[in-house]
Amino acid sequence: MKKRQVVIKQRSRNSNTSSSWTTTSSSATSSIRYVECQKNHAANIGGYAVDGCREFMAAGVEGTDDSLRCAACGCHRNFHRKEVNTEVVCEYSPPNA
Repeated sequence: MKKRQVVIKQRSRNSNTSSSWTTTSSSATSSIRYVECQKNHAANIGGYAVDGCREFMAAGVEGTDDSLRCAACGCHRNFHRKEVNTEVVCEYSPPNA
């Protein structure tokens, strides 16, 4: 899971004040999940057939070659559909008057 925090400071110019600062802080968290296998096993004969594997399960520990192979169907991870879930949380503080 990746977490990133961004702080943006903007200067707003109002006719009544010379300058003021507003601060926006946002945090984004993304999680990636590999779901059903989409490898066409009948492509070499001109057909279409998938194996029915519903979710990628790594065959080995992270960092090894086996971590990119599915334990259920034996396919590479790239054959599985990728789902990216991103959650963004923003905090806003109004300028001080």
